[in-house]
Amino acid sequence: MISFSVNKRPVKVDVDPSTPLLWVLRENLELTGTKYGCGMAQCGACTVHINGQAVRSCVAPVSRAAGKEITTIEGLSPDLSHPLQRAWLEIDVPQCGYCQSGQIMSAAVLLNEIPNPTDDDIDQALTGNICRCGTYPRIRRAVHRAAEMMAKGGAR
Repeated sequence: MISFSVNKRPVKVDVDPSTPLLWVLRENLELTGTKYGCGMAQCGACTVHINGQAVRSCVAPVSRAAGKEITTIEGLSPDLSHPLQRAWLEIDVPQCGYCQSGQIMSAAVLLNEIPNPTDDDIDQALTGNICRCGTYPRIRRAVHRAAEMMAKGGAR
């Protein structure tokens, strides 16, 4: 049994410790907001937080989660009230939407570390998150908008 916390809820899973965290989240815990993209940590669709750090869950063994706090897109807020989620909707970022949970999770770490990021900060922090639809300009605008919301007390 591997014990950890997901979205502030304690869980125990009886799986092979080398099973990718992505599959445990999606298949065992039914948290399907985290997406499978490439399976090689190259696209960012599977990004989650482990103790507040962005991690590609497709290559992270579930054993890495033992005793730690995992946050998925579902745990960012229960009602889409997180400033990033609100900004994503306001700016109408998603086209196909497949990469968006990974983009948002990477952006959340950025805003925790740099509350008022520059375009370069955003580009650098999200460089490994691929958007096949090319919504990068809207993503950048949404991160800036979320930073504004957070500065005005909209942080969760």
